Amino acid sequence: MYSLTSDYMASKGDPSPYLRKIAEAGFSYTHWCHQWNTDFIYNKSEIDQIERWLKEYGLKLLDLHGSMGQEKSWGVAEEYRRLAGYELVANRLEMTARLGGGVVIMHAQFSQLEDGTIEMAPMMKTLDELEPLARCLGVKIAIENGNWEVISSLLAKYSPEFLGLCYDCGHGNLGYGKPDFYQGYGLDQLDIHKERLISVHLHDNDGVSDQHRLPFTATVDWERLAKILAVSGYTKCVSLETTAANEGEISEEEFLAKAYRAAARLTEMIESYR
Repeated sequence: MYSLTSDYMASKGDPSPYLRKIAEAGFSYTHWCHQWNTDFIYNKSEIDQIERWLKEYGLKLLDLHGSMGQEKSWGVAEEYRRLAGYELVANRLEMTARLGGGVVIMHAQFSQLEDGTIEMAPMMKTLDELEPLARCLGVKIAIENGNWEVISSLLAKYSPEFLGLCYDCGHGNLGYGKPDFYQGYGLDQLDIHKERLISVHLHDNDGVSDQHRLPFTATVDWERLAKILAVSGYTKCVSLETTAANEGEISEEEFLAKAYRAAARLTEMIESYR
C-alpha cells in the first residue's frame, strides 16, 4: 500500500480526475495537497464530495497538507490575520478528521530579528489554541522540516500526542552544509528526531532546488533514508509528494506507473532494514 499526493498535476481546481488516476495506478492512499498554500476554506459540501470521491475510487486519506495561507497566516504578528490563520488550520484539522486521516502537515512560520533571534511567539500562540481542538478530533499536527532550530524547539515544547515531525526529504537534501533556511544536513537531523516522525514527503532533487522528482532519479541518499525510516516513529506507508511536470516528456500514465514502481522499491528497502 502506497500513497501519492493529490496535486501531482495541479494543486487547484477539480481534483477528481487525479484521484481516479491515482487509484487506477494502484495506490491505496492519497496525501491531500490541493490548496496547500492558499486561503481557501473547505466547506461542508466540498468535504462531503471529496469523501464521496475517495469512496468511489477506493482511496483513503493518508494525511493532509495544511495551509499557512497568504493573508490568513497562523504565525504573523497582526492579530486579526493570525486569528484568520487559526481558522484556516482548524478547517484543515476538521476536514482531515472527517475524511479519516490522522495528520495535518504545516510549515512553521517565524521571523528572524536583527540580533538573529528567532521569533515564534505568534505561531506558538496559535498552536496553543489549536491543541484542544486537535486532541478532540484525534488529529496530530506535523511540522515540516525547514529550520531545524525551530523544529527542535517546537518538539521540545509540545507533546508527541499533539505535535510531531513531517520529514520532506527534498527539503532535507537542499543546501547541504549551508546555514540557510533549510540548514542542510537533513538526514543527520532526521536521525536525531526520528522518534517524533509521523509523516513523510518523499521525492528527489539535485540538492540545488526543490524539484519534487520521483525517488531514485537524483541525489537524495535513499539507502540511508530507508535505514532511518525503518527504525523511526513513522509506521505508515511510503508517501510520494512528486510532480509530473518535472519528469520530462512522459505521459501522465507513464509518470504514475513510475511513481508506483518507485514507491514499491522504496518500501522494499525500508522493510529490509526492519
